[in-house]
Amino acid sequence: MELVIATTNMHKIREFRSMLKGVPGLDLLSLLDFPDYMQPPETGITFEENAILKAVHAAEELGKWVIADDSGLVVPALEGKPGVYSARYAGEKASDKENRKKLLQDMADLSAERRTAYFECDIALASPDGLKKCVKGTCEGTIAFEEKGGKGFGYDSLFIKHEYGKTFGELGEDIKNRVSHRKKAVDKLLLILESVK
Repeated sequence: MELVIATTNMHKIREFRSMLKGVPGLDLLSLLDFPDYMQPPETGITFEENAILKAVHAAEELGKWVIADDSGLVVPALEGKPGVYSARYAGEKASDKENRKKLLQDMADLSAERRTAYFECDIALASPDGLKKCVKGTCEGTIAFEEKGGKGFGYDSLFIKHEYGKTFGELGEDIKNRVSHRKKAVDKLLLILESVK
C-alpha cells in the first residue's frame, strides 16, 4: 500500500519513516515525490484541524492514502503559545533558531516551576474518499533556560523531557523516536494502518 506523508520537512519525513518501518507492505512517499502539489494554508485554530485539513486536501488532490500531522509546543504559562504557530512563532519565515530565541525571551521572567510545557502531535489519516481517523499524542516536559544539545530540530534543544533530565537535542533521535509526541500518535495509528492495507 502506498502512503503519502504530507510534508516536505525532511526531519518529519525521517521520523515517520523510522517509526513506520516495521509495518509490512507499506510503501512510503512524501510530498517531495509530488513537486507540483500545492499545500493548503494552515487555517485551523487547533493541531487537529490543521492535520485533517492537510490530509484530506492531499488525499483528494493526489488520489492516494495520506497521513498529515500538525504538531507544536504548548506552554501553559504563555496561554498555550506558541501552539499552532510553533513553526512561525517569531514570524512567517522565521528559522528554528529565531523561534527558540523568541520563546526564551518570552519566558525570561518565568521561574523553573512555571516552565512546564508539552509537545502535541495530531496525525490525520485520509483516503481519496475523505478522513478516516485523527489521533493525538503528547509529550510532557519543561523548557530550559538555555539551549542544550545540537540534535533534533525545532524546539528540541530547549525541551527537557520528564524522566530524562536532558533536552531532546541532547538525547538524540533514537530515544526521541521512542518517547516523543509523534511516536505516541503513530502508535495509535498503527492498528488502523494494519487494517486498511
